[in-house]
Amino acid sequence: MFLSTQTRKNIKEYYRLTKPGIIYGNALSIVAGFLLACSHHFNGSLLIGSLFSICLIMASGCVFNNVLDRNIDAKMDRTKKRAIVSGRISVKNALIFGSLLAVFGFYLLIHITNNVTVLLGLIALVDYVLIYGLAKRKTIRSTEIGAIAGALPPVAGFTAVTGSITVPALLLFLALTTWQMAHFYAIALFRQQDYLSAGLPVISVKRGVRATQKLIKLYIVLFFIVVMLFSLLSYTGVIFSLALAAVSVWWFLKAYKTTAIRESEKWARSVFKSSLIVLVVFCVFVSFGNHLR
Repeated sequence: MFLSTQTRKNIKEYYRLTKPGIIYGNALSIVAGFLLACSHHFNGSLLIGSLFSICLIMASGCVFNNVLDRNIDAKMDRTKKRAIVSGRISVKNALIFGSLLAVFGFYLLIHITNNVTVLLGLIALVDYVLIYGLAKRKTIRSTEIGAIAGALPPVAGFTAVTGSITVPALLLFLALTTWQMAHFYAIALFRQQDYLSAGLPVISVKRGVRATQKLIKLYIVLFFIVVMLFSLLSYTGVIFSLALAAVSVWWFLKAYKTTAIRESEKWARSVFKSSLIVLVVFCVFVSFGNHLR
């Protein structure tokens, strides 16, 4: 009944291998996409099944990413103590764990949802593990490539209900894509030294602080435009528009005042933390956008 201390430690190591912070953030967006699609009928068992299966697939991708990036992780301060890098979990065991998560996740997704949602799950997994995993070593555009996988969870939540990709699903994809670009470019700034150490060609390394700051502000503006389209096209109501307009302007004002380059890390962390609040507000209000008129 009771697990030994070592067993509990091992479970925690495998749990951390799935990057739970990423899973929880995406779980919120999956629920948001699902609820946006539920105009008239809510199916609780479908929500739980879809959420669980999609999260398993995302977890498998994170495990595979840890395996693929183990040499890069060894060069960065924030990742050099990860379980695979340090040898606490072997590459073989990590691959077995990730494969089991993927197989179980897709098995559930196939039996619970529909072909469109299964295809989205496959695209996201391949994009994140293989395409983004290789691109981050070669091109400054890897962030855009990785954003595809990051923007698909709410779309998958939506299609789990509808079985088709319609305009609201495309808006969810665009909203999460523009949000991610500002969010991850902020990370690229305050973790610039880590990326330099690992030799990764991220935008802050290749283009510098000022160029990265300008793009962050641009993507915040694009995010604002996209989220306003939800109400302009009558997929959400005026309350959604007011809430998202307010939080988008607040986020932009956080980013607007460009600091001295030596203070760019503090600036980027502020923009990053603000982006998390924006994501929560977006997911909450888009979840009930059909009902808040």
